[in-house]
Amino acid sequence: MQAMRFTHPFPSRRALLGTLGLLALPARAFAAPAATAPAADAEVWPRALPVPGGVARLSLGPAATRPEAFAGDVPLLVVGDAREWTAVVGIALAAEPGTAHIKVRLPDGSSRPVGYRIAAKRYAEQQLKVSPRTVDLSPEDQARFERERAHQQAVMATFTEPDPAVHASLRMQVPTPGRRSSSFGLRRVFNGQARNPHSGMDIAAPTGTPVVAPLPGRVIDTGDYFFNGNTVWLDHGGGLLTMVCHLSQITVQVGDVLRTGEPLGAVGATGRATGPHLHWGVMLNRAMVDPALFLPN
Repeated sequence: MQAMRFTHPFPSRRALLGTLGLLALPARAFAAPAATAPAADAEVWPRALPVPGGVARLSLGPAATRPEAFAGDVPLLVVGDAREWTAVVGIALAAEPGTAHIKVRLPDGSSRPVGYRIAAKRYAEQQLKVSPRTVDLSPEDQARFERERAHQQAVMATFTEPDPAVHASLRMQVPTPGRRSSSFGLRRVFNGQARNPHSGMDIAAPTGTPVVAPLPGRVIDTGDYFFNGNTVWLDHGGGLLTMVCHLSQITVQVGDVLRTGEPLGAVGATGRATGPHLHWGVMLNRAMVDPALFLPN
């Protein structure tokens, strides 16, 4: 299978992630009051941080059955029980600060809006002067990128029913030990041209270091891709996906079901990478969000 690159800045001016999972939709026309996140709790993951690249936790109140909630037409992860349901909303890095809303589908088929606010966040920026040939795609590589895009969009659109056993706690395990070498949201500017922000967490580790599942999940995609190299995607249910890239080897197949901590491959430097490391991405309702929000520290 083929997949496109979105773990590091694109060497072309094309941008895909900015068009996916955008949640900053105007809500002033709706009369429903803005929702507030449940009270802060050190034992709740992911932590609420309603900024571009962050997560909003929106109270939906009590209901006998799990409500259905959407950002536009994209279904959202809803966790909890009959006493209190919460929509866990991924906010795209391209989202504009300001008022946003989701919609909750009611039993009679109608819907009601639930509003919230996206706060501004300034991520670090890195200015780099490099040879143009290191960032511009050749016609052949550009053609490969184009071929990979449709497949990757289908992978990112995966949505399976939430599993209460998995979603009772969304605290994740770091997929591999090592130093966090590049931060989520870092924007690199090559030769004065801004590229897409870094949409995951890079962990520096020696080649061959085991990589494990951060949460129970099912393998939904594997492959050797132009930018990401050897890559594995996991589906954790409810639109929560994780990906690990640049692997030296892949030890799982599509359809395998993994428990937290089960191995799926090993750290490498495949794809467009300057050295051995793991790129770890977390996607929630088709928006890449900061993996650190799912970690205890």
